[in-house]
Amino acid sequence: MTEMVFGTTPVRAGDPILPRWWRTVDRWSLGCVMGLFAIGTLLGLAASVPLAEKNNLPQFYYVTRQAIFGGMALVVMLVVSTFSPRFLRRIGVLGFAIAITAILLLPFIGTDFGKGAVRWLRLPGGMSVQPSEFLKPCFVAISAWLMAASQEVGGPPGKAYSFTLTAAVVLLLAMQPDFGQASLVLFSWCVMYFISGAPIILLGCVLLIAGMGGVFAYTASEHFARRIDGFLSAEIDPRTQIGYATNAIQEGRFFGVGVGEGSVKWSLPDAHTDFIIAVAAEEYGFIMVMAIIALYGTVVIRSLLRLREERDPFTRIAGTGLACAFGVQALINMGVAVRLLPAKGMTLPFVSYGGSSVIASGIAVGMLLALTRTRPQNRIGEILGRGHR
Repeated sequence: MTEMVFGTTPVRAGDPILPRWWRTVDRWSLGCVMGLFAIGTLLGLAASVPLAEKNNLPQFYYVTRQAIFGGMALVVMLVVSTFSPRFLRRIGVLGFAIAITAILLLPFIGTDFGKGAVRWLRLPGGMSVQPSEFLKPCFVAISAWLMAASQEVGGPPGKAYSFTLTAAVVLLLAMQPDFGQASLVLFSWCVMYFISGAPIILLGCVLLIAGMGGVFAYTASEHFARRIDGFLSAEIDPRTQIGYATNAIQEGRFFGVGVGEGSVKWSLPDAHTDFIIAVAAEEYGFIMVMAIIALYGTVVIRSLLRLREERDPFTRIAGTGLACAFGVQALINMGVAVRLLPAKGMTLPFVSYGGSSVIASGIAVGMLLALTRTRPQNRIGEILGRGHR
């Protein structure tokens, strides 16, 4: 029987799928994701109870729903992490087609739930789905496929195609308006384009165009302008979400005010979603916030280090895009809470409440775990490289 060694663990060609998956998957990243989900459940017990009481629902209504969504997300993540890069590319293209179709239908059958942006589709049974959440990982897959194809001899102009696709997606998201997701899609594309060999000057031109688009959005969208004006204002209205979040973070100090003793969850409308980090800071203090940051940082850094040895262009480009998007989404969410960034309505992956968000995060991280699994070709290349040195 053929046997290959990955680190100190042998992997046999005839192994069943699950033992082979366990030997090759990044268990540190997997453990960090499980830790984030556990923290999200813990914070949900505090942050979502006031909302349930205001809506005359059972105390742990939202906690139960989040546990169901989280369980679904973890199952999806584990299943997707067993897929091969080729199969991921195929389902990425199919998923992108479904998500973009749903986004195109939003102006006709979408709803804004009173938040000023038409981002959701209503489903039977009182459920709703946000297509842009599922678009992100699929967009990374299809863009990486196009960029990788352009590196083949006689391949198509994949980089030009991916740029056209990115421009169309960003425009559609901006029209909702959903500038947070649009900026995250553009960031992912820039990272992948850079990894695929794009010159810095060209990327600078893309960012300049994006800046011009931001100026246009400021003049054309009252929703966008209101958020930018609030961010640039020297004074913080204590009755706004940013005001409540800032005060909660200051009150938490190093060790927090105590479990269940925080007050921001009773005043902040989005305490269980966009501003969940404020609840963590107030009740558990700086220690909890740093633990959350460390978990996200570990997933991103370990993924990038494993992808550094990857020789397949699609795997390397797509994995880098997914890892950076995962980390930057968390960075944006926390940056908004501490007023380093304007409000964007973006969730904290695996921690914030939300069905679409947590399941889409499960898909994205599942794809990342699949792409960062140890492969024979990478290990052989590493051994040969050491031999030459």
